Amino acid sequence: MEQAAGCPAVGGSYPQKNAEILSSQYGINLFLAGLLLTFAWAVHAVGISKSHLLSYLITLMLIQLLWMLWYLCRSCTQRRLIQDKDTHAGARWLKCGITLFAVITLILDSFKIGYYIDFANCLSPTEGIFPVTHAVHTILQVYFLWCHAKDVIQSFKTLERFGVIHSVFTNLLLWTNGVLTESKHQLNEHKERLITLGFGNITIVLDDHAPQCNCTTTTLCSIFSQGIYYLYPFNIEYHILASTMLYVLWKNIGRKVEHHQQNKTPFKFHGITVGMIFGLIVLTSTIAIVVVYLIQIGGSKIKSELALTMFYLHAIFVLALMCTAGIVALLIYRLEDRSLDNSKNPARKLDAELLVGTAAGSWLLSWGSILAIICAQSHPKYTWYNLPYSVLVIIEKYIQNLFIIESIHREQEKVNDDIKTLRIVTISRGTTLSLTPLYKEIYNGRAARDSGDIPCLFKGSICGRENYGAGVAKEETSQDNSLVMHSASDFSFCSRNSVTNNKRRILKNIAAFLFLCNLSLWIPPAFGCRPEYDNGLEEIVFGFEPWIIVVNLAMPFSIFYRMHSAASLFEVNCKT
Repeated sequence: MEQAAGCPAVGGSYPQKNAEILSSQYGINLFLAGLLLTFAWAVHAVGISKSHLLSYLITLMLIQLLWMLWYLCRSCTQRRLIQDKDTHAGARWLKCGITLFAVITLILDSFKIGYYIDFANCLSPTEGIFPVTHAVHTILQVYFLWCHAKDVIQSFKTLERFGVIHSVFTNLLLWTNGVLTESKHQLNEHKERLITLGFGNITIVLDDHAPQCNCTTTTLCSIFSQGIYYLYPFNIEYHILASTMLYVLWKNIGRKVEHHQQNKTPFKFHGITVGMIFGLIVLTSTIAIVVVYLIQIGGSKIKSELALTMFYLHAIFVLALMCTAGIVALLIYRLEDRSLDNSKNPARKLDAELLVGTAAGSWLLSWGSILAIICAQSHPKYTWYNLPYSVLVIIEKYIQNLFIIESIHREQEKVNDDIKTLRIVTISRGTTLSLTPLYKEIYNGRAARDSGDIPCLFKGSICGRENYGAGVAKEETSQDNSLVMHSASDFSFCSRNSVTNNKRRILKNIAAFLFLCNLSLWIPPAFGCRPEYDNGLEEIVFGFEPWIIVVNLAMPFSIFYRMHSAASLFEVNCKT
């Protein structure tokens, strides 16, 4: 009977595997169709307008909305049933981050609605329907992720696979649309800046998709049109984060979860003061550099060259500090003897793959700049700073990826159960004395590595005693005091414990410093400070259009890498 019952389970894995393959192919074709439509609109293909692209995106969002509503209703009816959860997926800090980006995305949608109202005479109705649909989609999707990001779906698995993968690629297409719109705006500004740098031999043709009519209220139109592009970086990060969380949900469908208690890893500011101070200094200086850069670039040739030189020198200094911090962290790991956690974990696997995959965008740009410097016939002075900058970008990502991936795979230290019931046995009368303070307060959450060692409770070598009445106390005071002296091994344990705490403190400060540095390096490219555009040397060597295509393809991955690294380092800080 047991074998007969087990046969369907073995055979049942094949339909589920087929459903996974079919749903993934459906999602890829959905994405490719949208990608081709986006590309056709970008190059002004005959017969393709922006309304066609927006209609396609609106349809995808409406389908996802129907699926999410169906899933939420079904979950409410099954609320009393115990459902499996993936404790590693959908961390609270990640949900808070995506909520912040979603709120700013809603502000962006309101700006688009206002922009459409001002230009309603010459804009397609889809441009007014799209931001409304997108706002509803954003609100419901954030609620869905807050409530169900940890779900391990075990019913209606085939249908749910198609629903989740549809949501994944819908968000990827919305991300692509945001990246393209923001890139076209940046490209127009870049072409105007090249004139001030003296690159007159590059053909300057502005790619303008502005409406062909007058605005009803000029002031509001200017606010909406300019404000939209400052909010796009947050919209882009929102959709890529949503797609990654949904992808983990898709990978968890039908998965057998090991039931064990997951240790909570709250974030604490205690012990990371040094890392936070240096990181905040880097963050503040980076914001100042970006403001000065955006003001100076394009003003005149001298101002533009000074802005580029200032950016490169600041970036070289920050990247050198990050490389040093990463090397120190890796050296500490080499001195520790702790095993790696190789258990199946879709969220952790995706984090590692995204780190390496998105780093390739920065590596591509850096190698392009290095080759341009080597092959160029003439070199303006500011372009030489680009060489150490590009080399450091490559090295820093190598080191940081290794540090993060090893950190998220390291097993957390477990508290030894023997320590929890540790009791001190005194020589006098064979009395067993219980520890009055909690062990967590004494050891600060650290466990002894060997259950046979008795750690020291105080800096001295005398353990406390209990008295059981005044008569007993008088009798004991008349005798020799019974003291429990710690052996040399006890003191060696205290020394090891102190060294371990120091290592943890250093690692937490490094993680906090790198976290703020990655946020700092996310700001310049996200808000238009892109020397890869403004340098001008790469356009001469590779040609204007080929290099711009490379930058437009690689830059979104480079921007996402910094935000994803910051999120991973936040998790590393919590776990350390």
